[in-house]
Amino acid sequence: MKQTNLASIEPTSGTAEAGQTVTELTAARIREWVISGTLSPGSHLSEAALCEELQVSRNTLREVFRLLTKEGVLRHEANRGVFVTTPSMSTIMDIFHIRRLIECSALAGAHHRHPSVSKMRAAVDAAVRYRDLGEWLNVGSADIAFHTAIVELADSPRLSAFYAQISLELRLVFGLIRDPEYLHAPYVGQNATILSHLEEGATASAAEALEKYLYQAERFILAAYSRAIPS
Repeated sequence: MKQTNLASIEPTSGTAEAGQTVTELTAARIREWVISGTLSPGSHLSEAALCEELQVSRNTLREVFRLLTKEGVLRHEANRGVFVTTPSMSTIMDIFHIRRLIECSALAGAHHRHPSVSKMRAAVDAAVRYRDLGEWLNVGSADIAFHTAIVELADSPRLSAFYAQISLELRLVFGLIRDPEYLHAPYVGQNATILSHLEEGATASAAEALEKYLYQAERFILAAYSRAIPS
C-alpha cells in the first residue's frame, strides 16, 4: 500500500459552514482529498504528517479518524495504522444499484428547465475541457458533479445529502483504476448524450440511456477490480 506524501498536497478550496468544529472542518478537508483523487484507496495516513499539514492536535486527528472510519472512508489496521478504504466488490455492486434507483428516477421525473440542468451542462463542458487537457482526475470530478446534479433534479435535500456519501464512496471506486483515462474517457460523450435528451424534454430517453450507462460502468469497473485486487 502506498504512503502518501502529504507535504506535496495543495490546500483545496473549502466549503466550510459557520459553526463547524475543528474536527468537522478537518474531516471535511480529508474528504476533499478523497473526492479529488489526491488520496487513493489503500493510501496510508501518517498521523504526524497530517497533524503538521492540517495544524491540528493528535487528539483532534484521532477523533477525525474515528468519524471517517465510521463513515467507511478510512479503516484502522492494528499495529499498522490508518488507511483509505479499498471498496469491496459487493460495495461496488451496491453503489451502482443505489445509483440506478436514485438517478434514473430523478431523471425520468425531471423538468427540462430545472435549475440543475445548467449544472449538468457546466459539468459536461468542464469534462470536455479537462479531457482535451489530459487532466483525467478532473474529468472524474466533473463526472461526479454531473451525477450529483442529476440527483438534485429530485428536489430532495435529504436525498442529495445521502448521495454525497455515495459520491465519496464512488471516488474510492474510481481510485481502484490506475489509468483514469481508461476509466473516464468512454463516459464523457455519454453524459453529453443524456443531457441532450433531457434538454429536449425527452426524459424517458434520458433515463433509459442513463440506466444502460450505469450497467455498463458497473461491469467495466467490476472487471477492472477483479484484475487489480488479488483474490
